[in-house]
Amino acid sequence: MTAQENTLNWFEISVSDISRAVKFYESIFGIELHQQEMMGMQMAFFPSEDMNGKVSGGLVQGPMHKPSADGAKIYLNGNPDLTVVLSKIEPAGGKIVMPKTKVSDEIGYMAFFVDSEGNTVALHSNK
Repeated sequence: MTAQENTLNWFEISVSDISRAVKFYESIFGIELHQQEMMGMQMAFFPSEDMNGKVSGGLVQGPMHKPSADGAKIYLNGNPDLTVVLSKIEPAGGKIVMPKTKVSDEIGYMAFFVDSEGNTVALHSNK
């Protein structure tokens, strides 16, 4: 692995209802996810400008994707301030399970929420 490569290059958040999950994530982040069927799965992709060496991912509804509160944790970008994203989670149908918490001055802040599909997902921001 070269210095320009990320250890993480792609993530998938498992969903049981792609339409509901798209609405949830579009609502809390103020973005538009592009949906398509791929390899027999329903997918919705988070926006990304250039995939060359950058991390991106999507929502996936398919037989190998089961939402879970106990699976691997991913941290989504909540910059510039987690407070903005966190204020949208419960109105969008999610639940905050760990409020904005300071990790350290150098690292910033984190929080956990349960999304519309039952996944526990984390957020990180510098402020």
